[in-house]
Amino acid sequence: MARSGDGERLASQASAERFAGSIIESLELDMTQPRTYTPHHLAEKILRSKSALEGERKQVTVLFVDVKDSLRLAARVDAEAWHRILDRFFALLADAIHRFEGTINQYTGDGVMALFGAPIAHEDHAQRACHAALAIGEQMREFAAELRRETGLRFNVRVGLNSGEVIVGAIGDDLRMDYTAQGHTVGLAARMQQNAAAGRTYLTGHTAALVEEYFELEPIGKVRVKGVREAVKTFALVGAGSVQSRIQASRARGFSRFVGREAEVAALDRALAQAESGDGRVVGIIGSPGVGKSRLCHDAIARWRVQKIAVAQAHCPAHGRTLAFAVLRDLLRSFFGISPGERPAVSRKQVRAHLKRVRSAGEADHALMLNFLGLAHPKDELPALPPAARRDRLFALACGLVQAQSAREPTVLLIDDVQWIDAESEAFLARLADAVGFTRTLLLLNARPEYQAAWMNASYYERIELAPLSAQASESLLRDLLGGDPALADLCALVSARAAGNPFFAEEIVQALVEQGVLARERNGMRLVREVQEILIPATVQSLLTARIDSLPAAAKRVLQIAAVIGKRFPEPLLRAVLGEDAAGLPDALVTLERADLIHADEASHFAFKHPLTREVAYGAQLQEVRAARHEAVARALQALHEDRLGEHADLLAHHWDAAGKRAEARRWRRLAALRVTNIQLRRPAAATPKC
Repeated sequence: MARSGDGERLASQASAERFAGSIIESLELDMTQPRTYTPHHLAEKILRSKSALEGERKQVTVLFVDVKDSLRLAARVDAEAWHRILDRFFALLADAIHRFEGTINQYTGDGVMALFGAPIAHEDHAQRACHAALAIGEQMREFAAELRRETGLRFNVRVGLNSGEVIVGAIGDDLRMDYTAQGHTVGLAARMQQNAAAGRTYLTGHTAALVEEYFELEPIGKVRVKGVREAVKTFALVGAGSVQSRIQASRARGFSRFVGREAEVAALDRALAQAESGDGRVVGIIGSPGVGKSRLCHDAIARWRVQKIAVAQAHCPAHGRTLAFAVLRDLLRSFFGISPGERPAVSRKQVRAHLKRVRSAGEADHALMLNFLGLAHPKDELPALPPAARRDRLFALACGLVQAQSAREPTVLLIDDVQWIDAESEAFLARLADAVGFTRTLLLLNARPEYQAAWMNASYYERIELAPLSAQASESLLRDLLGGDPALADLCALVSARAAGNPFFAEEIVQALVEQGVLARERNGMRLVREVQEILIPATVQSLLTARIDSLPAAAKRVLQIAAVIGKRFPEPLLRAVLGEDAAGLPDALVTLERADLIHADEASHFAFKHPLTREVAYGAQLQEVRAARHEAVARALQALHEDRLGEHADLLAHHWDAAGKRAEARRWRRLAALRVTNIQLRRPAAATPKC
């Protein structure tokens, strides 16, 4: 039975969404063509990516949804009425799917197929698909209730999800696309939908493994699926869990040992001491994904809370750019101490108590804040202001709250994963960064290197760059993850080389080895079950890196992919030769890649990938035909650049001609390489003879 406060909480959430809608103009979607039913921001993002237009391999989650017993339902109403019902149905589906940046691939008559993670990659594609499925379920329940009242129809939908690799085919300017699946990725999602009970969402074990920490799942068991030899492990999606971020998931599992960050911990403590003395600070922890930014902030916050420092925090979800004001609302709820299960009446009292500390805040400001948080009574009417003025007043009120709180006690505000902040909250962040000066406030945020903002150039801003763990710290972390069994020494070295100082990558690789049956957990650590010769990239890490690469400008992404074909190290003259007429933008592309912390200059005119897995993912995403053409271009460029010293590059040329599919040319260069080695071996004894 629902608790008495549930209805009020749902109403408050709807109120908050209406408030945001009064400021952000909604998009009207035309369902006739892909170019027009896809929201403008998503359509432009797809069309900006040249590689998406050409085709790539992507890790995705596929969603199928259809109307249960649609033929029987259609027979009970007039054809025109059924057409109107389906029009409304498709509009609701598009709203839920596009809200989480999914792409509708095709209409199936009484349903749709949608992809999350393609053609634009998302590192959290499975989570987005599950959020969309829950949104579809909620909207369909309301729509079904309305239809039952008006027509007597029992309208139900069923949803199926599966995750895996697909190939994104050619995309035209109208966004019409072709997708071919590898490993039955698409077909298995369709089977999940067909097997699902009315009103439910079924997902495979592939998807469940990616989302089990973030959503409530119900095991269905192993289900026989047509066209699949073995029974498929199946789950039902029940609802969203309490875990919303990767750092929360890590905490729920149990944190690994925190190592190698002594200098950064000391820097944060110094920044807090400055803020406590009245010199408000803004500190940014900047680093590549998985390097430990959130963990560093989490540990600092935990220590400071023990010291009775007031803390408010917000997290920017990966799909947060589509949720206007989401981060500001999250931060204010934390600031006011509003917990998720709290009754709205209690929350209203807490908000009003805090607002009384702001001398300039009147009753209209109270109504403004309560409406924004979804806590207003009908009597709390929004002030009659234009949307822009209402937003400015909200920002000023929030900054005033922070300053008033700081006058009472030192305060820390933490915003996690700022690279995903929505535009409205980002505008507020710029105001907030300026407002904390001369207060006892430390504004702490973390972001990836590609995030840039004008206020980061201010004198009060301190940037702390988080580098990969040292070899010693990495060894300490892996010892904590694997245990001290000497039989694991070789595996430990292999994992260390693959992770390259990235603690998240190390943890995910170890977890993947457990899931693959290579390692078994025991009380004192891990036990090696079977030998492993190669460590595959975990799906979580692959999706993360693919999404990162996809976020690059098209020119920089193309340069990175060509560099991946060349190898771990790549000289600029070779890149320039391969690019040919398109080489004019190479310097800018290299700067972009360096700023994104994907490559670094290791010597004059030579660059290298910062992390080996970035190169592997950039290489593996390219279609075989594209890779072969680029290998051939690299081979020809090498021959042109080194025509006077071709013997020194014979092995490398053989490799590129082989990868290009030119077997005869590859054999020719292998023979030349062998002759060169033989000559060296023959000359060495002759050179050594006089010394005997």
